[in-house]
Amino acid sequence: DFLCISLVNGFVQLRYNLGDKTVILQTFQKVHGTGNTWHSLKAGRVGNEGYLDLDGINITQKASPGMKALDTHTDFFVGGVSSLNFVNSMAVENEPMGFTGCIREIVINNKELKLTVTDPKGGANVGDCDGTVCGYTVCKNNGTCQVEHSRFSCSCPQEWTGSTCEQSIHCSQNRCGSQALCIPQPTLFSYICVCALGWSGKYCDSKINFFIAKFVGNSYIKYTDPYYRKRDLQQSRISLNFTTNQTEGLIVWMGKSEDEDNDFLAIGLANGTLKVVINLGERISVPLTHSKYSTCCDERWHFVTVVQKQTCIKVYLDEELLIFEDIDPHRRYTALNYGGICYFGGFEIGRKVNIVTEGVFQNEFVGKIKDVVLFQDSKKIQLMKAEGYNVYNGN
Repeated sequence: DFLCISLVNGFVQLRYNLGDKTVILQTFQKVHGTGNTWHSLKAGRVGNEGYLDLDGINITQKASPGMKALDTHTDFFVGGVSSLNFVNSMAVENEPMGFTGCIREIVINNKELKLTVTDPKGGANVGDCDGTVCGYTVCKNNGTCQVEHSRFSCSCPQEWTGSTCEQSIHCSQNRCGSQALCIPQPTLFSYICVCALGWSGKYCDSKINFFIAKFVGNSYIKYTDPYYRKRDLQQSRISLNFTTNQTEGLIVWMGKSEDEDNDFLAIGLANGTLKVVINLGERISVPLTHSKYSTCCDERWHFVTVVQKQTCIKVYLDEELLIFEDIDPHRRYTALNYGGICYFGGFEIGRKVNIVTEGVFQNEFVGKIKDVVLFQDSKKIQLMKAEGYNVYNGN
């Protein structure tokens, strides 16, 4: 499998192969090599349907039946490759050759790559395209960079301050307490404090303890399972109690959620009913829904349990078996490699549920969660000892 973006006779080409055939998309307009014009390029695929956008002009290739997962286990190369042997003969039109020019602001699956000296795994014959200590976006929030001898300084817009214009003037003298986040409110010429787990109050200066976690939206708990290395990942189990008055929301996500290769087991609400989605490999997400109940958003406590035994999934709601399904009788992937990470209610501040889950769930959870048990553990996990923000005492 491969996905490759290249220049061919001045046109941009996107080529990808998911294991059965090579798809080729090419822009209508040429990239003129004047040397001082930046171009915006967006390319990718949804399943086996590809898209290519150069400076706002979009080309989409409608998908025909075929494979839908891109299965690559090599390094990600930008501008060239360390060896031409890495390049599939179908990935380029002519003999492969390195790119000459400047590249900046690479975003892969909503995550920006850091094109610095230290962050990539390796490289060769790459220089600074800007040519000064200012570089690209060294000054944040539309600040203007100025070179001063061998250093730089930033001239900041009215609303921002700091050496790189990274801090809102509304948060420069904030009173937010321990580990709290200051969120500027420019229209009110003020700020609000988002409290770390275990703290509450206007300035997050009141210590709290709880056994029932209350999620108010834009909330999350990230729990790291200390026993992950000892788990039998072919037989996983999670149970918890929840209550809500919302019809949509992510309750729990077992998985690292770093990229689309990560396995996961997710529980949430969609259209007021319980929805369970599991991915054991090859980025094939299997949603499991039911229509018997539509009362999950009735503000009553509900007890849900999901049991995975290889590819057989059982879902219980209020101790009644709702779903019993074998998601892959061929047993290609049988283990839930979730990385020991469990998210409750949502993801880190700034990461939207609908984007991270690729539309599997739409919103953060608003409601309460308690009595979470992993696998066959005899004790409930202590949510208070995890990482999180904007979670309150639901007792």
